[in-house]
Amino acid sequence: MIVKNPRFEISAVKPSQYPKNGLPEIVLVGKSNVGKSSFINCMINRKKLARTSSEPGKTRQINFYNIDDNFYFVDLPGYGYSKMSKVEQEQVGNFIEEYLFNRQEISLIIFLVDIRHEPTANDKLMYDYVIRSKLPFIVLANKADKIAPTKVNNYVLDIQKILNPIGDNIFLPFSSEKKIYSEAVWNEIEKSI
Repeated sequence: MIVKNPRFEISAVKPSQYPKNGLPEIVLVGKSNVGKSSFINCMINRKKLARTSSEPGKTRQINFYNIDDNFYFVDLPGYGYSKMSKVEQEQVGNFIEEYLFNRQEISLIIFLVDIRHEPTANDKLMYDYVIRSKLPFIVLANKADKIAPTKVNNYVLDIQKILNPIGDNIFLPFSSEKKIYSEAVWNEIEKSI
């Protein structure tokens, strides 16, 4: 897919702030610093549309990126690392849940995990959460550029065995740095929108 005019549209914390145009939404979930913003920038071939941060846990709102008026990339706040207070964490958790379980426009969830590490307890919780949402999803093992190319498929399989032992869901490698896996991801996005 060639993206010509992507733009940041809005940050939201409640349904009244969400876009009202009915475009399909591709939702990104994953722990803080797994590379959701870098994923967006990679897929749309821009360097800085989605703001990346050297400090994990910065995103505390739902960010909507309009992709050529065809669909949105929706970046949810990351989990697992943050200096937020318990009250703030609860508020963020509530608006994420509200969005995931009630938003009709969600077409696909892209769940990013770090290919270099076994899924954490929080990753497993998020995976169960995604399953319970009953929405279509794929899992991306991000940062594949950090390991030897010959080992990438085995690492992806190892993650799949932990999260999805019966192997009935789509797990793909990804690298925002190398951009070599983006075509397979675009195929999944195009199927869903």
